[in-house]
Amino acid sequence: MQRDELADLNAFLTVAEERSFTRAAAKLGTSQSALSHTVRRLETRLDVRLLTRTTRSVMPTEAGERLLRTLRPAIDDIEAELAALSAFRAKPAGTLRITTLEVAAREILWPVLEKLLPAHPDVHVEINIDLSLTDIVAERFDAGVRLGDQVAKDMIAVPIGPELRMAAVAAPAYFARKPRPLIPQDLAEHDCINLRLRTYGGLYAWEFERDGRELKMRVGGQLVFNDVAMIVAAAVAGFGVAFLPEDHFAAPLADGRLVRVLDDWCPPFPGYHLYYPSRRQVSPAFALLVDALRYRG
Repeated sequence: MQRDELADLNAFLTVAEERSFTRAAAKLGTSQSALSHTVRRLETRLDVRLLTRTTRSVMPTEAGERLLRTLRPAIDDIEAELAALSAFRAKPAGTLRITTLEVAAREILWPVLEKLLPAHPDVHVEINIDLSLTDIVAERFDAGVRLGDQVAKDMIAVPIGPELRMAAVAAPAYFARKPRPLIPQDLAEHDCINLRLRTYGGLYAWEFERDGRELKMRVGGQLVFNDVAMIVAAAVAGFGVAFLPEDHFAAPLADGRLVRVLDDWCPPFPGYHLYYPSRRQVSPAFALLVDALRYRG
């Protein structure tokens, strides 16, 4: 295979996966017109239409879908081997893409990266903040960071933080108006700030447990957010009771802007984990990051 033929196949693969010449061109660092010419050249060489182009979208044809299914595993294998070759370098190098929750990025990832990266200038890291459960294989991430019970069983999971607990909280001004709940059922009489799950679209059912008894509560109130920072802000402003992992409330709990209730109904659970596919070829740069992040408390 000639070098330009491999480049043409990679161009087609990027357009087919992005479903857009504009996004694919940006990803490949080329112009849209040049990319379009490259794909047409490949189609001419193969004498088959690979993409259906409309004014709004780009979709693979049946032949294009077949080629796509063949190319993706092959390109994955090539990239894995290239990453493995970096083991022969004197210094770790390469780009690592990680999807994570905002609080984990701020409280765990960044403190480690801030110390690690200056000593390893050839290591590059891209952090993608996302509340949903991203498919790291399909989205081409090297790893993800989520709570331990959210990680799929077929992934390698490395703890990078301590155990956490859920926390039900509200502002002192709110509890000046309403009595503090003593059991989860008391929340039926309270204004609660709900979280809409981005992955499934439904409202999160508040989960409590005590002495082996599990309880899920559907709560109501004036506010629903799909962003945890807004939930914290609304709770601090006195709009009601909020319920999230305790690390989201660390600062306002420490300075008294929020107070905690139902503490005995919130047992510990596995904290944040870095996870990646078990078949992943671990590069020196990735191994360096995993070792730096591993929780040893």
